[in-house]
Amino acid sequence: MNKNITIGSLLGGFAIVLGAFGAHALKNKLAPEALHSFETAVRYQIYHVFLILFVNLSQELNNDIKSKISWLIFIGIFLFSGSIYAIHLVSIPAKTIWFVTPLGGLVLVAAWLITAFYFGKKLLKKDD
Repeated sequence: MNKNITIGSLLGGFAIVLGAFGAHALKNKLAPEALHSFETAVRYQIYHVFLILFVNLSQELNNDIKSKISWLIFIGIFLFSGSIYAIHLVSIPAKTIWFVTPLGGLVLVAAWLITAFYFGKKLLKKDD
């Protein structure tokens, strides 16, 4: 799953760049509430990069499961963080894509729950 680790690492680096951009270039351009929203997008992207790395470095899961979980995370980051970036960087009106951010959040929650399911399944098998 080196591909997922590579993509995850690139998403992590991109989040750092966006975080620095937000902290410096957007500090005086966005209202405090908008800047907080942008920071949330960066923070959630970083959290989920860690999940991508954790899942793909695990020896407990097979490659098919790693791939499925990784795709959910990639899609969730794109929808959740990407929609927030689009609102603040490209000035897409939030009213036109209001549903995308929570949809991305649901996809990310699904990735966490599926991860918990598969690790829990492995844990139960070890206890037998």
